[in-house]
Amino acid sequence: MSFDDLRAMVRRLPEVAAWPEMLEIIDRIGHRDSVSVWEYPAAACLALGGPRSASLPGEAAIFCSLISIHLVDDMLDDDPAGVYHSLGVGRTANLALAFQAAAHKMVHAADVDATVRAALQRHVADLSLGTCVGQNMDAAELVDEAMYWRVVRAKTPPLFSGALAIGALLAGAPEAVAEGLAGFGLNLGCFIQVSDDLNDAMKTPAGVDWTRPTNNLALLFATQVEHAEQCRFRRLLAEVADPAALEEAQTLLLRSGAASYCVYRMVEFWQGARKSLAGLPIVDSEPLQRLLTANLKPLRQLFANMGDDLPADFELALM
Repeated sequence: MSFDDLRAMVRRLPEVAAWPEMLEIIDRIGHRDSVSVWEYPAAACLALGGPRSASLPGEAAIFCSLISIHLVDDMLDDDPAGVYHSLGVGRTANLALAFQAAAHKMVHAADVDATVRAALQRHVADLSLGTCVGQNMDAAELVDEAMYWRVVRAKTPPLFSGALAIGALLAGAPEAVAEGLAGFGLNLGCFIQVSDDLNDAMKTPAGVDWTRPTNNLALLFATQVEHAEQCRFRRLLAEVADPAALEEAQTLLLRSGAASYCVYRMVEFWQGARKSLAGLPIVDSEPLQRLLTANLKPLRQLFANMGDDLPADFELALM
């Protein structure tokens, strides 16, 4: 099964086939070298001994769900690259609803019994609703780290957990095993969110995270945790459009211990992800290990860009 097979499955829906904008958005998305979240059902299915062909409806459902999430997220974040600038907010919102409905039709087409089909539908609904709750919470200004973690656990993990649970069910696994893999996805989703935060904080030019620093763990740390250059860092927040100010702010960010704290939390989630697999009937661990390895690449690249390697204790913790 290939990425083209996945897209073709979605395109064959009569409503999609007759909707040029849906087809255009589908065609705009290309396969990535790194693992995409729509491949998570396949990883779960293969890990539990199921055939890759069984996971295709789940992959297609996650593909549609992810498009829906991104269409809305672009509007919430006022992303300058969002398609809503050309299509309008109303039509884009309608497209997002259409893709979410398509996700449900994808799992409905799976060759499973009625009980499993109902469980698949529940997981698609859960990941959609959970992500929406998280996106709504993230639209507010976060006041402290406790609130940050509430938002992160609401916004990011449901998609990963749902994708893995769906793949497990399509492999023929019982619901208890699907929930176990969902725990793996929760930890992995939190790991990815913190990794993204650190990468976004170190990007040039400054991204949107610098305008909402308490919604990014690295910036939240440097803003709220006491350190020698905290006042200077806070003053620089309003000046990061200037490349020199951004460079100084990023230097202070590193000196504040923010990056080290992010790495510490990522170690926790990485170890939590691995522990969540204990006791599950894993036939082949390679597909799940590939998810972990692929999501470590951005962090390695970030440290390489800074002229450094990942901290030795972090590497040791990943063993």
